[in-house]
Amino acid sequence: MAEYRLGSDEPHYAWDNSLEAKLTIDSGDTVTIHSRDAGDGFITWDTELEDLGKREFKGHALTGPIAIRGAAPGDTLQVEVLSLQPGELGYTTFAPGRGLLPEDFEGAFLQKWDLTKDPTPFRPGIAIPLEPFLGVMGTARAEEGEFSTGPPTANGGNMDVKQLVAGSTVYLPVSVPGALFSCGDGHAAQGDGEVCITAIETSMTSELRFTLIKDWAVPEPQFKTPGPLTPRTNTEAWYGTTGHSPDLLEASKIAVRHMIDYLVRVHELTREEAYILCSVAVDLKVSEVVDAPNWVVSALLPDSIFVDA
Repeated sequence: MAEYRLGSDEPHYAWDNSLEAKLTIDSGDTVTIHSRDAGDGFITWDTELEDLGKREFKGHALTGPIAIRGAAPGDTLQVEVLSLQPGELGYTTFAPGRGLLPEDFEGAFLQKWDLTKDPTPFRPGIAIPLEPFLGVMGTARAEEGEFSTGPPTANGGNMDVKQLVAGSTVYLPVSVPGALFSCGDGHAAQGDGEVCITAIETSMTSELRFTLIKDWAVPEPQFKTPGPLTPRTNTEAWYGTTGHSPDLLEASKIAVRHMIDYLVRVHELTREEAYILCSVAVDLKVSEVVDAPNWVVSALLPDSIFVDA
């Protein structure tokens, strides 16, 4: 089986099945892929908060497409995540009008992370273990035209599944000849929910192995993890807040608001810092959906991120 490399010199910013493949490989081949961060490298160590308004987001900067010989609609593309290496700089940011709580914050916020350190420091006494993954992995859609990279679809895309760490295997539908796989949106760490709209965003070098499965068609992405979920943080106790509502999204908002209040009261963070921490470390869980009219969402904070100052 052959091994290839694919750089991020010419990213694309939309899903479009008319894009020419940057690389064509055989089933079983491995590709080492470099991808830019979701912001296309706009944020550097020198970027200030006031600079954020100058950025024009045109879509995630994706590396690809990669064509797999013999891939046909109805096949499944198996993608094994062999290794993931984040860049040295990470960032988390939010702005009014976006994220899970668009109406709760009047100003923007920017947090930079030193990813040469693991765990990466947040505030004195708080550090986040790195569990890198690709926020975007997907194959081209069957429909013609350009489609935003923002929402996930049946072909994958911006799924932000934090469990897709090194050692995991992803199964993606093939909808066009060649499959046309692309990836990007590297995250060094994230909470389930990515509630402020960004995780610890970073560039990523990924080693992926591609295998065609001809006798099985997945309707939407499926995956297998390499072991227990979130092994870097699931080592101590957790603190949970809950939200109930007839609407799961509203229940999620309530649970996160309660967690923000807890972090401000107990750990003396600002509300902005607490929101950032919820996005990169707090896991949202659907606790129950059977007791109408209200459903319950829990927000779970791992004690393991609190370390000696």
